Amino acid sequence: MEISESSVRAASEVRVVFGRLHRRLRELADAEDLTPSQSSVLVRLDKDGPATASALAAAERVRPQSMAATVGVLLELGMVTRAPDEADKRRQVLSLTAAGVERLQGGRRVRQEWLAAALEERCTEEQRVALIAALGLLDEVTQA
Repeated sequence: MEISESSVRAASEVRVVFGRLHRRLRELADAEDLTPSQSSVLVRLDKDGPATASALAAAERVRPQSMAATVGVLLELGMVTRAPDEADKRRQVLSLTAAGVERLQGGRRVRQEWLAAALEERCTEEQRVALIAALGLLDEVTQA
């Protein structure tokens, strides 16, 4: 398969822009903010509901050992809880706690408010609609 010049350029620009955005959002994060891996697990549990550590590892594309370390910290911080799976008592299911939801929403709020204000100030309504569509396409690419 030959990759087009536009695909190479798009890939490069997406990587650079997302890198800048990531750095800017991290600047807004509290010093006590969670690691990206920990935040990602909280977001996934919030979005998809309770899951086993192995299902989270597969979804996040990390080794089960890495997920176990991430989950261990979240359990210690009281962000998630573990309970036996109703369908298979040998497995443990992880769920968000109220503290996990609060932490997730608090960190999101600051970063989302900054980004929403920046988009409002610098983009037209048409540009914001185009951005939403482009992000939908990028999400499809990440699901492959």
